[in-house]
Amino acid sequence: MNMLIRKLERQDVKTAAPLMAGFRVKLRSFKGEITEPDTDSGEAELNEYLDNGFPAFIAAVGDTPVGLMVCRLDEPCVWVEALYVAPEYRRQGIASLLFDKAEEIAASFGESTVYNYIHPNNEAVKAFLASRGYTVLNLLEVRKPYPGEKLTRKIRVDESEFDY
Repeated sequence: MNMLIRKLERQDVKTAAPLMAGFRVKLRSFKGEITEPDTDSGEAELNEYLDNGFPAFIAAVGDTPVGLMVCRLDEPCVWVEALYVAPEYRRQGIASLLFDKAEEIAASFGESTVYNYIHPNNEAVKAFLASRGYTVLNLLEVRKPYPGEKLTRKIRVDESEFDY
């Protein structure tokens, strides 16, 4: 497989948009929502990231994007906002190569770690991060539900139960 990891450029947005759309579909599936990919929204989201200077990278096989990672810089902290590999290309080291780029950015700030928000039900990402030495430290997202968002589940963290 002839694969290349490179910085996402504006001219890549249209062809990378299905990856961002797939990422959002996957995240919604963890809440039991079944949706179709919205490539227009994926394109808008990628453009917004680029407009705001977020470092983003794609993995491409030939001219076909197969993986995507977007980082947010809160110097000196580097946060991975999105990491997604097309299902047919998973378990081939692509996520690791993309994540290496985030760790390189962190190292350029003198940091030894990358911060990650992950969905609590995303077992694949938890296993991926654990294989790289990452573990849960201390973050729990607490927010009001979005307008129209239906919280249909509960999750437990230690002694606390939260709507989800």
